[in-house]
Amino acid sequence: MRVVVTGAAGQVGSEVVEVCAAAGDDVVAVDRAALDITDRDAVLGLLTTVRPDVVINAAAYTAVDRCESEPDDAFLVNALAVRWLREGTGRCGAHLVHVSTDYVFDGTSDRPYREWDPTGPASVYGASKLGGEREAGPDATVVRTSWVCGKVGSNMVKTVLRLAADRPELAFVDDQFGCPTFAADLAPMLRRLGVERRSGIHHVTNQGAVSWFEFVRAIVGELGGDVGQVRGIPTSELHPPRPAPRPANSVLDNSVLRATGLPLLRDFREPLHELVRLLVN
Repeated sequence: MRVVVTGAAGQVGSEVVEVCAAAGDDVVAVDRAALDITDRDAVLGLLTTVRPDVVINAAAYTAVDRCESEPDDAFLVNALAVRWLREGTGRCGAHLVHVSTDYVFDGTSDRPYREWDPTGPASVYGASKLGGEREAGPDATVVRTSWVCGKVGSNMVKTVLRLAADRPELAFVDDQFGCPTFAADLAPMLRRLGVERRSGIHHVTNQGAVSWFEFVRAIVGELGGDVGQVRGIPTSELHPPRPAPRPANSVLDNSVLRATGLPLLRDFREPLHELVRLLVN
């Protein structure tokens, strides 16, 4: 299979490249320097030349707070660029897999969000990613995920590893809930959904819903540290307040995977253990 991976230097994209290469795919990995996905001519030129079977779009404008002050850039990368990818895949007969986010929901539900629940993003980032889902079209695979961590890029695991060594106390919010998802587990599912050309929205997260406070305690525990070092605080006590509102409930129910008999990702504590060992050794 020939696969184009956009955002190939990022947290998810880099893992997708590794998974596809290990499976024997012909992988064309493009980062921002190699392909500006907001340039329609460049996107169409690449895809009609390479003629891939699958395009996995892991490129995104992910600076959530900066999106509030740069909405045009956020919508250009997260929404309009997906239009060009859809147009390009249509011209060459490729299947598009697009990575989306829990931020398309407002976070007020009293239960995990299913794929069919009404969306209602509370931030520019969430609105731009919802725009990308719509641009991807009904035949594409749209994968919503949450709280992603991996060996590449910035994430909560790396942040805690850095802070835990320098601070006697760590304060994290205990009123925002989600499912930590590890790029090494997410990537094989992205490839599988692309190979099988499964259309529509899929929620794909590791299993186990926790607050940020509980997640940080789990990370500190994996480090062999004192979990009592971590203190829970309400979002209202964050200083300074974040420009972009965060969903209080980001828990995604993996309903489609379960209903179609596809395997759910592992409990997050297993890949957390593996990632911490990798980062500290």
